[in-house]
Amino acid sequence: MQNFGLIGAAGYIAERHMRAIKETGNNLTACLDKFDVMGRIDSYFPNADFFVEPERFDRHLDKKRRTANKIDFLSICSPNYMHDAHIRMALRNQADAICEKPLVLNPWNVDALEKIEEETGKNVYNVLQLRLHPSIIGLKKKIENEAPDKIHDVDLTYITSRGKWYFISWKGDMSKSGGIATNIGIHFFDMLTWIFGDVEKNVCHLYEGNKAAGFLQLKKARVRWFLSLDDNDLPANTVEKGMRTYRSITVEGQEVEFSGGFTDLHTKTYQNILAGKGFGLNDARKSIQITHDIRAEKPVGLKGDYHPFAANNL
Repeated sequence: MQNFGLIGAAGYIAERHMRAIKETGNNLTACLDKFDVMGRIDSYFPNADFFVEPERFDRHLDKKRRTANKIDFLSICSPNYMHDAHIRMALRNQADAICEKPLVLNPWNVDALEKIEEETGKNVYNVLQLRLHPSIIGLKKKIENEAPDKIHDVDLTYITSRGKWYFISWKGDMSKSGGIATNIGIHFFDMLTWIFGDVEKNVCHLYEGNKAAGFLQLKKARVRWFLSLDDNDLPANTVEKGMRTYRSITVEGQEVEFSGGFTDLHTKTYQNILAGKGFGLNDARKSIQITHDIRAEKPVGLKGDYHPFAANNL
């Protein structure tokens, strides 16, 4: 049995980590979150120590490091801009880090963490659960079995409506979240490069606080993408159904169905990590570079091969 710590225990994604720790037969011994209404812990690990101050949590990890009950893994579900520091906290306390997306905001942060991995002998793992989805695995195998020079036309559309709270929170601050392409798009960009190969061209057509669009030329695909938090961008049939989220990935006009099958992907992620097969720093690097380049680039407007939804916003 491995001992786990968890940072960001009050966030919505943290419960998936708690469930994964429990379902893999391990123990959550310490949690950190400044929000102190934490009844959810009672359903999983009621005996876990709980901290609201990072300094005391760090001291606790350090004390445990010197005992037989040290923390083996630190799961990180904190806001994006804190990931780098919290990963360093894990490695410094001789624990492997399991971090939610985005692993870090900038490519050079990955380089620095690589050096700390070498210094400490511990590992950094990123939660890239779409790579474990059966439909995505099936698509990857299909592409691998085709002619190596075949180039596919891919459209990615993801609209997830958010209210005013989003833009007041850290998620609305680009310096903290990395902006919309990072905050809600990075796992899609990771999935697409995992399937279709390296980036050869990255063009941004539109970039605003609540929506973005662009084009990626990958080794085996031309990808038009559109991301939005604005419910005005939802297709009419989605609105008629009373839904506030629309997600679509098409390859040669054919929909890739992966709306279900998400419930146990965090548990599969943990199983892989515990078996020594987790996704590390180099796995995360491509999508971090993509999103960094998108927000660093000046949008070109409706030029070249752009997503049709972008035309409604420019």
